This record gives sequence, structure tokens and C-alpha cells, in this order.
Amino acid sequence: MSVRHLDRLLEPASIALVGASNRAGSVGATVWRNLRASRFAGPIFAVNPKHASLDGATCYPRPADLPQVPDLAILCTPPATVPALIDAFGRLGTRAAIVMTAGLDGAARQATLDAARPHLLRILGPNCIGLLTPRLGLNGTFAQTDALAGDLAFVSQSGALVTAVLDWAESRRIGFSTLISLGDRADVDFGDLLDHLASDSHTRSILLYMESIEQPRKFMSAARAAARNKPVIVVKAGRAGNGLKAAASHTGALAGSDIVFDAAIRRAGMLRVDTLQDLFMAAETLARFATNRDETLTVMTNGGGGGVMAADAAALAGVTLPELGAATRAALDARLPPTWSHGNPIDIIGDAPVVRYTETLQTVLADRDCGAILFLHAPTAIVRSDEIARACAPIVRAAAGRVMACWLGDRAVAEARQIFVDAGAADYETPEEAVRAFAMLGTYRRNQALLLEAPTASENGPPQLAAARAVVDRALAQGRDMLDEVDAKAVLRAYGIPVVETVAVDASAQAAAHAAKALGYPVALKILSPDISHKSDVGGVALDLRDEAAVRAAAEQMLTRIGQSRPQARLTGFSVQQMVRRPLAQELIVGASVDPLFGPVLMFGQGGTAVEVIADRAIALPPLNRVLATELVSRTRVAKLLAGYRDHPPARLDAICDVLIALSQMLADLPELAELDINPLWADHDGVLALDARLRLDRRGPAGAAHFAIAPYPAELGETFDWHGEKIFVRPIRPEDEAQHLAFIEQIEPGDVRLRFFYTRRELPRSELARLTQIDYSREMAFIAVRPGAGGKEETLGVVRASADPDNVEAEFAIVVRSDLKGRGLGHLLLAKMIGYLAGRGTASLVGYVMHENQAMRDLALSAGFSVDRAGTDADAIRLVLPLNPPPAAS
Repeated sequence: MSVRHLDRLLEPASIALVGASNRAGSVGATVWRNLRASRFAGPIFAVNPKHASLDGATCYPRPADLPQVPDLAILCTPPATVPALIDAFGRLGTRAAIVMTAGLDGAARQATLDAARPHLLRILGPNCIGLLTPRLGLNGTFAQTDALAGDLAFVSQSGALVTAVLDWAESRRIGFSTLISLGDRADVDFGDLLDHLASDSHTRSILLYMESIEQPRKFMSAARAAARNKPVIVVKAGRAGNGLKAAASHTGALAGSDIVFDAAIRRAGMLRVDTLQDLFMAAETLARFATNRDETLTVMTNGGGGGVMAADAAALAGVTLPELGAATRAALDARLPPTWSHGNPIDIIGDAPVVRYTETLQTVLADRDCGAILFLHAPTAIVRSDEIARACAPIVRAAAGRVMACWLGDRAVAEARQIFVDAGAADYETPEEAVRAFAMLGTYRRNQALLLEAPTASENGPPQLAAARAVVDRALAQGRDMLDEVDAKAVLRAYGIPVVETVAVDASAQAAAHAAKALGYPVALKILSPDISHKSDVGGVALDLRDEAAVRAAAEQMLTRIGQSRPQARLTGFSVQQMVRRPLAQELIVGASVDPLFGPVLMFGQGGTAVEVIADRAIALPPLNRVLATELVSRTRVAKLLAGYRDHPPARLDAICDVLIALSQMLADLPELAELDINPLWADHDGVLALDARLRLDRRGPAGAAHFAIAPYPAELGETFDWHGEKIFVRPIRPEDEAQHLAFIEQIEPGDVRLRFFYTRRELPRSELARLTQIDYSREMAFIAVRPGAGGKEETLGVVRASADPDNVEAEFAIVVRSDLKGRGLGHLLLAKMIGYLAGRGTASLVGYVMHENQAMRDLALSAGFSVDRAGTDADAIRLVLPLNPPPAAS
């Protein structure tokens, strides 16, 4: 289930409240009072066999006695009654219900879902406080206050936070398009609501309070789709261990690792904040600064103290305050007294008249290198704050999206603050809050950039998959889940990762000495044991052994030491490897594992024996490409060392990225890969070298591309066709096709544009182009036909796209072919490609809307087996339908 019937839930025309009551303090009485007190225009029915009437309104004994079928049923009844009530309303034709009842055990919850399923009835809850849709006057909650109408949607896993936010927002005059308490999420969940709110014209930003999720790929797909349309801002509880445990017990579900959740939020293009206050501050900032791309901040203040506070906050947040250019300094010297700060922050001195404010603001706004401007003012008795605001407001209005304001104080600056807000400036109560908001803006932009990436399972060359597969299969056949160092390095070598030469020998000093002689001295000696993962912790590593005597002595000492300290450990032998000397190399750790919630994940950080103590690491979700791998590295402290310092030249970042991309592909290719650590991975100006590796298998196959939270770019769907004597390639569209796609659209004649897009303009805004090329392959597809053009550069000949509803019941298609190529069968080829793809993924039917005069498209569809749906045809377009598969069962 996904968006089906959510309109009945969020925008009902009529409501029935089961359990309505006049008993003071009861849930039924409170909800009844809120519904009756609201401005809801539709009928509201009370259902309770204990009452004949409530507050002058008829009270009906059973759902079957209602005078009409309600769109929405609200249940405030004991747990045992819920399944039967859901069934009764479903039989009537009601398609949405809010179950406020708490205490449903597993059996009752499943019975409730079973009762709803045949009717496709959607359930919000159980154990929730309900929802509000203020523009409809709907307050279907037992909260203590109503909400103002606005354009923010707030979806919360905690009902208590909904009531707190209502109270907090009312005092600040913040309005909402909807507020929803999810409760235990038996049916309707975050993914469903993100899908619905993404296309809701009444919602500007989506705010989420989350504790856990259960279906990560569904959530990520919905989140990425929503984040392409509007800001999605998240407060996620459970950062600390105690908070994580509390979150899990509160929701009855295990939450994933917080650092992994953070990586998921980042990759989905959303913004994570720490507090509810930051949630609304971020929404306001993104609303006013949506188009701002400035990376630096210039502070303009009438007092040194406020400027210093802003500068300190910027240093802590990693926000750059740029030096003023020579021309700007000269212009300010001509307008400001000699005692001005001569730097950023720009202190115009506390005795500043109005003209000093306006001239300074105009000067810094004229210099694009100044970036965004923080206008910081403390009230004085020399000139009224509102006079300053009125004089500066036209300048602020002309520089929309560049000015942040902080009017320090309360009543003395209240009017000035409102004047600036009306002029389009984002307002903040403190300098620290303003700087933090600017930092959030930068984080959001970076996350949005990650959203544009659509990597394949790997950008590296094809691995020696058969060799890696043979190592894995042999270990599983032998009942081993831990690969020894030699086998682990064999897998790495198969994926192109450089490894130090290593051989495995029996657990004897003689065997170790013989191998060392063959490799050449000096060597390193390590124990091999499936029961000891961290060999150095038990004295199982000896380095720089320069002759046979040293090797024999080290081997005998290891055998004695481990026999005493770990007598139960199984010793399978020694690994002997060449000593490699790269004195300028940085020790790194790269790894892969399977998160219980988001599936396969990748790790990068500073390595060595103190890796846990240093705790310098970053996490990313696969698949990775070079852009995403570089971003992963940049989020660590060791990245600064890798960039070079003193006598250390920069390490080869491309080689590090190759390793990360190889691990991403390994996770896709080898489903049995449960855990992999390369520690240390040396990196320097010559490249990378894996010195040690640890790899654990799980025959249940927790990895594999099918378990990725983000579907990889489906390169395997590309196909070459013979077309009129030349080869053309049909493949899924990619984000980097944007410029190529624009060139394609510019070659389509205006008449064809009108028949395809239902309008005549050929100029598409950047946002529309992005929407056409940045698609979610798990729910939509666009195949483009390409061939080499002038200079060997690829050109697009035609495109077919289809977008399925989240339930995969129906997909809508559209085709456009370059105007000079019409009538040559390219449309037939593209449509057949799409039909085959959708049929294979279980889509029930394919539909298209064709203008009445577009006879060519109509003939193409009919020749492919479509029929005219006369019921769905109107004066504007003909609806064409092609059944592909039986409709999916409700879930």
C-alpha cells in the first residue's frame, strides 16, 4: 500500500467518530469536542451504542446505522473492538480510519490489517493522537489546541510531540498544511505520507520527527522523490545509546545505527537537524534562501560584541567569513568612520546614522565575493531601529535570498524585525542561530547535490568475479564463515585492489621460515585463526623480521603466547608477507558491512591499531561513484592529512576512490559478504596498498544489489539495436544527460512539443529538466535512444518514459522522437522496450493520454495492443490502456 485513499484520510468530506462520549477527560469526549469546535464543513457522525444523542446530535449505535458512508472513521474504542469495526466500515465503503486505541497486541494488530485489506481501507495508527488539516478546519485529535493554517506539513512518530509543537507554533504564529501523528504505523507510514505530501500543492516543506523505520527502500525511494520537489527536514531521535534504546522500546521496532541513518538522510537529499526549534528554523531558512548558492558569509553589525559572537559561531560551524576585497574596503573607507573594523565582521560603529546602514549594505551586496549578508543590529537611542529597517528594506527586497537579519532585543526591535521579514529577509533571534541556519543551508545544498548522483553498481572495470566467487564458494563448502587473510586478499585482488604479497603456511616455525626465504627478507609474520580477529591484541603480529632465526623465534613465541592466553583458539597457520616500506603513507580503514535496517553500507576513516580510539570514520550507502566516494572521504578528519602537509605530498585520491567503488561493487556482486575490513590500507602519492583484510561471510546472503537501500543505476537494461543500417543504443536516462536532453528538446518542432507536452514552449526551466533526468529507477523509468553525433559526442534521438504509482497498479507513459526522425519506427522500438520492462516488473497496466489530433501516436499505441478507455477520455485527450499483469493484491 502507499498513496491509495490517503486523500480520504487527510481531506475527508465526512467523518464518523466511534466511541464519541460526554465523559469528561475521556479520549472520545475530547475528540468529539475538537471535531465539533472546528470549522470542518462536512457532516460529523457520533457512533456509540450507549448514547442516543450527544450535544444535540444523533448518536448512532453501529456503523451500519449511519445515514451515509463516511470518508473517514475515527476509533476511540477498546482494542478487542477494533478489527470488527474496521471490517464494518470497510464493508460500508469507508476507505480510511484513524485508530487512536492503544494496547493492540500483535494478534489484534494483524486482525485489524486483515479486516482492512479486502477493502483497501487505510489505517493511521494505532496508538496515535490523530491528525489536523487546518485549511479544512479539521481537528481529528485529542490535542489541547487547534492549529493555524499554513504550508508546513509536520509528521511525527510521537503523539506527545505533536501536542507540544501545536502549543509552541501557536505562540509563534506558525501555520501548517497538516499535522499527523503516526503512532505505531501498522499501515500508513513515513514513506506513504512522503509520497502524498510531495505532490501536495498546499505543502511547501515537510517536517518529520522520526524514531525508526521498517521498510528502508520504500522510505528512501519516497524520501528521494519528495526531496526533489520540496525541502524535507528531519529530527531523528536516538543519536546516543540510551536514546536509541528508548526509541526502540517506544515504537516496538529496532532502530538502525544512527550514523547509518545520518548517511541515509544525506543521500536522500534531506536535511537533518537536532532540535524541534531547528526544524522550524531550517524550514524558514530554506523557504527564503532556496535559490542561494553562497558558500561564505559577511557580517555587518553596529556593535563589536555581536560581530565577535557571529565570528565565533562561524568558526565552530565551519562557515567561512571571507576577507573583504580591496575595492570593497576602499568603498567602505570612503563611507565609514576611520574606527570601523576594516574587516569581516564589518563593524560600522554604534553611533551609525541611517545613511551609514544603507550605504554599507549596498556596498557589500554589490560585491558577490561577500556571499550572503548577516545584518546584525543592537538597538541604540541614537536612531530608532524601525527607521533603519524602513530605509534598508528596499535594498533587502532587491537582494532577495541574500540577507539574513538578527535584530538583537525584543520589544525595541519588534517592528524593525517585521519590516525586514516583509522585505524577504530571514529573521533570527541571535547571531549564533543565524550562523547555524546558514551552515544548515550549506549542508542542505550538499545533500541535494548527492541526490543528483545515480551510480551504477561500480564505475571501475569489470572484476574477476569468477575468481572471487570461487574463494567464497570454497569457504562456504568447507563450513567457514571467516576467510583467512590470504583468501580475503585474493577477493580484494579479484576486484583490482592492490594487496601486499602474502602466503599462508602451516602453524610451524619451519613452514614460516621456508615461506619467508621464498618471499625474501624482511617479512611480517601473522597468525591465522578463525577465532582471533584482531591479531595484534594477542601478540599475533611480528614485523620487520630480517632473517630465518628471527622468523623461527617469532613463530615459536606466538605459538607459546597464544597457547597460554587463548587456549581455545584454533590456529590454522601463519601468514607470511613481504615488508613494504612507504614512510609517507597514511593508514586508512575501509570496510563494508550490513546494517540491520538499511542493508549494505560502506565505511571509510583513519586506520591502524587505534582505530576505535581515534573514531574518525564516515559511512555511506552503496552504490558509489567517484563523486560520492570523494564526498565520503571528505567527511573525515584524515582527509586533511591526505591532502598533503609539510614533506607529505597529497595522496592519490583517485586510488582511494577506486577501492571504495570496488567495495561497493563487491557488495552488489557477492550477496554472502557480511563484513569486510581492510585495515590498514596505506595511501600515499604512489597509490594504495592493502596490508591486512578481514572478511566474514553469511550464507543467507544479506548483501547483494537487491538489498541496497538505493537502487543502482540499471546499466544492465542498456541494449543495442540495428535501426535502418546503423547501431543505436537504448539505455535508462542519467542525471548527467541534462545538457544532452535539453539539446534534444530544442530540436523538436513546436507542433510536436504541443502534442507531447500539451504546451508550445520549448524552453524548460532547470527544475523541469532536472525532474526529467533525475529519476528514481525503483518507481519510474525513462529509456533514451542515443547514437554518436558530431565529434563522437552522444546525441539523443528519442525518449520513452513511464511513471508508476507507488502501488505499481498503473504506469503512465509518454514518447517523443526528434522531429526529423519521425516515421522511421523509433517510436515502436522505444514503446516495445518500455512494455517489456514494465511487464517484467509486475506493473498491472500501462496507460497514455493522447491529444485527439495526435493520430500518429494513437495509431502507434493501438498497433502495440492498447485500447481506448472511453470512460477516461475527455475533450482534451484520449486515454489509452494496455493490460500487462493481474493487479497486485492489497498489502
